[in-house]
Amino acid sequence: MLCAYLRLPYTAESDLPASDATARHTYLALREVRHTIIRLIGDHLRLSHTHPRSWQGHDFDFTGVVFDGGDLSGAVFSGGTVSFSEAVFSGGSVNLSEAKFSGGRVSFYAADFSGGIVDFSDSEFTGSEVIFYAADFSGSSVGFSGVEFTGGTVNLTGAKFSGGSVFFSGAKFTGSQVTFYDVVFSRGRVDFMDAEFTGAVVDFVDAEFPSEVGWSADREFTPAVIDFSGASGTPPTDLVPSDGSFPDGLILPPEWLPPLQ
Repeated sequence: MLCAYLRLPYTAESDLPASDATARHTYLALREVRHTIIRLIGDHLRLSHTHPRSWQGHDFDFTGVVFDGGDLSGAVFSGGTVSFSEAVFSGGSVNLSEAKFSGGRVSFYAADFSGGIVDFSDSEFTGSEVIFYAADFSGSSVGFSGVEFTGGTVNLTGAKFSGGSVFFSGAKFTGSQVTFYDVVFSRGRVDFMDAEFTGAVVDFVDAEFPSEVGWSADREFTPAVIDFSGASGTPPTDLVPSDGSFPDGLILPPEWLPPLQ
């Protein structure tokens, strides 16, 4: 019932009629209720799974929900299915830092990250299927800094990174299958600085990297496989050392290969 309430039609603040005080008061009242529901769900998901009031292990359907704030930091989603499909993260700050997703299915399919701050920093995705397929990261700051992806799969196929900033700095990809297939990076910053790829397979096949994208990437790929086959545009900076040495496990399109010394 709580999730169903959040899925009800909801007008964002930016779409309110100008100078309509009644509409704004209604919006503020509804926003308070919605943020309280999100906080309540988070409170139950922070309780140990042995606690009689814990909601860990249940399904949560946030399909199409508009998030303009809310605190799910430290929440534990263990097993079950959690759907943020077609959710809209617009304005405000949504806190998912230190959340744990384990052994279930988490979907952000076609989610829209626009104009807000979404914080996944230090979260853990363990043995889960995580789907960001066709998600749109536009004009937001989305932080995956320090996130741990262990086992399982992470699918960002067809996602769009346009404007804003997306940070994977310090993230750890351990034994995971991570897919950035056909992703488009444009007019923004994507940061993989100090990310660690251990025993992972990370696929950037056919991804597009326009020249205006700011990018930094750690080179410690071994023994992972990082595949940029068919990628186009400007290669990420610092991907290949200036001395011409070539990291094991790194696959580049021919036009990105460093010149022979």
